[in-house]
Amino acid sequence: MTSQIIPVDPFDFIIFGGTGDLSERKLLPSLYHRQRDHQFSEPTRIIGTSRSKMSDEEFQAFAKQAISDHVKPADIDAKELKTFLARLSYVSADATTGAGFDKLKKAIGESDRIRAFYLAVAPALFGDISHQLKTHNLITPNSRIVLEKPIGRDLASARALNDAVGDDFDESQIFRIDHYLGKETVQNLMALRFANALYQPLWNSAHIDHVQITVAETVGLEDRVTYYDKAGALRDMVQNHMLQLLCLVAMETPSSMDADAVRDEKLKVLRALKRINGNEAPKHTVRGQYRAGASAGGAVKGYVEELGKDSTTETFVAIRAEIGNWRWAGVPFYLRTGKRLASRVSEIVIEFKPIPFSIFDESAGPIFANQLVIRLQPDEGVKQFIMIKDPGPGGMRLRQIPLDMSFATSFDGRAPDAYERLIMDVVRGNQTLFMRRDEVEAAWKWIDPIQNAWESTRQEAQGYTAGTWGPSASIALIERDGRTWHESN
Repeated sequence: MTSQIIPVDPFDFIIFGGTGDLSERKLLPSLYHRQRDHQFSEPTRIIGTSRSKMSDEEFQAFAKQAISDHVKPADIDAKELKTFLARLSYVSADATTGAGFDKLKKAIGESDRIRAFYLAVAPALFGDISHQLKTHNLITPNSRIVLEKPIGRDLASARALNDAVGDDFDESQIFRIDHYLGKETVQNLMALRFANALYQPLWNSAHIDHVQITVAETVGLEDRVTYYDKAGALRDMVQNHMLQLLCLVAMETPSSMDADAVRDEKLKVLRALKRINGNEAPKHTVRGQYRAGASAGGAVKGYVEELGKDSTTETFVAIRAEIGNWRWAGVPFYLRTGKRLASRVSEIVIEFKPIPFSIFDESAGPIFANQLVIRLQPDEGVKQFIMIKDPGPGGMRLRQIPLDMSFATSFDGRAPDAYERLIMDVVRGNQTLFMRRDEVEAAWKWIDPIQNAWESTRQEAQGYTAGTWGPSASIALIERDGRTWHESN
């Protein structure tokens, strides 16, 4: 089975930070893939802009190299690549001074086509770019602006950033992107919950014992040194990616797939999260920082050695969260994320309550609770772990097996990248998978007390060896409740 490609209306896609890392690794390759799948209508244009001086031809050469480096050779079609590169042009502009915005306006022209302004730049420039677009009359009713995370570093800065952009763009035109929400399996979570009669009656505290959400990375600092040491894992991963996943698991059934209907339900979850304050933080949270160890088949330095200076920034976080409402009362949500962990995996584990009584004798073996495992990366798919009889004539012996649906084996063809889906949603004006202002601020209202508690109680980042699953305290966090972290395989 292959997915249906639906062309979008003609649009102008303007990338601020067009020569930067995000543009090179994700945006330009994603746009090329949409070209290759014939999703663009004519006349669609892509305009790169940054402070660097560059000709159209040099920007096209930059894009060609980016596609060569980040697209599989089998997916590069010479004819489609030539057509794609012909869509590209470049304008040098400086948001802090306004220099070059007149040239940008001339390049875009007076058409009423959809305009998507993608801000692949530091958040400090969001307000400047937004104001320059308004000052130079570049904002039309068909315009959208896309903001990359981080949206602030706390509630106050998030509000200031939202105010700055909100002065120039209507909320319906602002797309706060979280690429995790564009992943196929994340969207499939919606389908599993709301398109099947099987799970919905069981999706509550009467049947679910607990939920685990893991986002584990094997990489270290890479090229994000300056940003990451100021942010840390709590701000970088939990405030956005992980809380968004939690919301999709925990939200009530929306009235429709309309963007605001979905986001209204996510907002209710964020507001129902029980606050972790002061002395509660050491009991319900774990901070960690990786030390030297082995990862990706070789020895690696510790965080401080990579950074080149002392730092108390956490590279690992584990949290025991609870949602104060009828559906989820008493069901813990265990979150963990970190760098230099044992393997690269992002998954959601729904563990159901054990059977109330076993009719089998001890010779049948242990009976494990049913689990629904939703794998986001790598190898996207869904597994339902159930108990069956082990085949053979040796009597009743029970065994846990997964009913496995791997997207790679279940569906033909290449699965689009998250950025591809989200960019096309921007063009369509569909905000369902994007964060609304009140969502962002509600998430910070839950994160800020944890950050403040760590600072006031001086909760240290415990060391863990690179290539392991984090500090031993994270194991204790879940095992105190008589549970254990799911082992991915």
